[in-house]
Amino acid sequence: MIPRLTYQLAFPDPRTASEEGIVAYGGDLTPSRLMLAYRNGIFPWYGQNDPILWWSPDPRLIMELDEFKLSRSLRKKIPRFEIRFDTAFSKVIRECSSIPRRGQSGSWIVSEMIEAYEELYALGYAHSVEAYQNYELVGGLYGVAVGGVFCGESMFAKVSDASKVAFAVLIERLREWGFDFVDCQVPTLHLKSLGAKEVSREFFLERLDRALLNDLSNDVWKQEVFVV
Repeated sequence: MIPRLTYQLAFPDPRTASEEGIVAYGGDLTPSRLMLAYRNGIFPWYGQNDPILWWSPDPRLIMELDEFKLSRSLRKKIPRFEIRFDTAFSKVIRECSSIPRRGQSGSWIVSEMIEAYEELYALGYAHSVEAYQNYELVGGLYGVAVGGVFCGESMFAKVSDASKVAFAVLIERLREWGFDFVDCQVPTLHLKSLGAKEVSREFFLERLDRALLNDLSNDVWKQEVFVV
């Protein structure tokens, strides 16, 4: 039986997740519950009209910052974009929600998820990376920073390689800021092609516990243009 969350601010041990990786269902998307979830290696993922589902999959996909594969062709494309941080969070999350994806109908980024992460952004926990061309937003990504981990949530691209360039620039910045790794959550061929790797849930949770000791200030995230 998958546990149902109550009003209490607590989660079951993620190691007790179902075979699919579901830890619990129900609860809410308040900032305090969301940040508690991320600190425990748990994240929300569900569809429209479904109860909130809380996940900790096994295996888990992570990106070691020194293992990101920046190809020569992608490196050449970086100067074609203007990369900004935290200047258009609401636009980015809405683009991630609405952009068509192969093999998917609808989006798991439902309206209450958008509102919840906009609140996390206002509190300095959620962040966006934006790719511009000719002053137009053409790609980007968003996620949540907790300790020394950036938990990637979603990305979009309206121009070829826009989200890849945004991700490449983010990886470089995370190295500079002293982050440990990126939590990519669910394995995908796209992220694996960039160097992400599958690890066991146990390995991930151990790494997360150590990374939480890396108390990075959210002051490192600034609304600025990244000059390559």
